[in-house]
Amino acid sequence: MNDRLTTALNIVESRVTKPQSNPREATVDVIKVSANSRTSAVAGAIAGVIREHKHAEVQAIGAGAVNQAIKALVLATGYLRNDGIEVACVPEFVDVNIEDKVRTAIKLVVDPK
Repeated sequence: MNDRLTTALNIVESRVTKPQSNPREATVDVIKVSANSRTSAVAGAIAGVIREHKHAEVQAIGAGAVNQAIKALVLATGYLRNDGIEVACVPEFVDVNIEDKVRTAIKLVVDPK
């Protein structure tokens, strides 16, 4: 496995189990982005998850992390467009528990059009 793919896969840090209302979305990869994340690595992760699962969620807490996530989404959109895949993104607020504190994160839900 090449270094770029390994880095991209390492970004996908956790799996979230959702209610079984839609079996396709029972387990979703959550790509967690920090202010220090490399945009190209995050973009590769987004594109890879979309290609494989047809659905991706990107989570960021803080202005710097959201900035990196949006730039990565723009890059991923270009990567996927080259493969004939157009995507749409819906931003959402989500509460996240970190060290027994509730923080508000931005979640970008990415799906093919």
